Amino acid sequence: MNGGELCDYESLKAAGCICISDDGKPVENAELMRQALEMTKENGLLAASHCEDLNIINGGIMNKGEISEKLGVKGMDRASEDYITAREMILAESVDARIHICHVSTEGSTAMIRFAKSRGVKVTCETAPHYFMLTDKLLEKRDADYRMNPPLRTDRDVRAIIDGIKDGTIDCIITDHAPHAPEEKADFETAPNGVVGLETSLAAALTALYHTGEVSLNKIVELMCVNPRRILGLEIPEIKAGKTADLVIADIDRKWTVEPERLHSKSHNSVFKGMTFTGKPLVTISKGIVRYNII
Repeated sequence: MNGGELCDYESLKAAGCICISDDGKPVENAELMRQALEMTKENGLLAASHCEDLNIINGGIMNKGEISEKLGVKGMDRASEDYITAREMILAESVDARIHICHVSTEGSTAMIRFAKSRGVKVTCETAPHYFMLTDKLLEKRDADYRMNPPLRTDRDVRAIIDGIKDGTIDCIITDHAPHAPEEKADFETAPNGVVGLETSLAAALTALYHTGEVSLNKIVELMCVNPRRILGLEIPEIKAGKTADLVIADIDRKWTVEPERLHSKSHNSVFKGMTFTGKPLVTISKGIVRYNII
């Protein structure tokens, strides 16, 4: 995790590993990352990258821009994400390996991934609901629940992420679920980055993408259920007689308000607190067993 040496890819593969990552930390040494990509290709693994240049970040805690200047805090320049995103795709192309870009948040990264895909680079990527719904204006509250890494960006970035979802540049919607206790999030400037997202992800996607007419319901299923499994080489469940049930039953029109204290997670650091969503999961069936039921 210090990015100083490669792990044992052959043993990981033998143990059943299918994807490797130092997510939360970037691999700072480009040659080591290139070697890692060579090894993933040899062993049939997928590398997933947290794209961040720590020298550019230099202690920043939110998106660098008008709001960070207004608050008088160090910002995280978007160049940090864009630079490493470009690097990873260049390295992956050089060894003809697959690369997955984690939690895309910027217009620049989206554009570069779109271009790389058009050239045949084996790149896939993901984003999270807060990146296509919210902006750094929320940080004017000096509430650390709105701090994560990468950070909330601008209206322009939000639009670019939505467009990337619509045209297939962005393959997956994920949560980047990162729980923290209230005392950890108490101080705006020193709190750790991260927000919870498991119980709000489908509702957020339905609210911001489906009910606004941006994407179809089938597209949301593809982004949240099908593509992640396809990228990881996992079997895609079928709704078919004789198959094991792996289902979510949702009321796509139910309106509800996010009340963090009512979430099932032990941590309540939700970036969507107080927001009203349209669409709510009612039943979750996993491996044929009902795990959640509010009907």
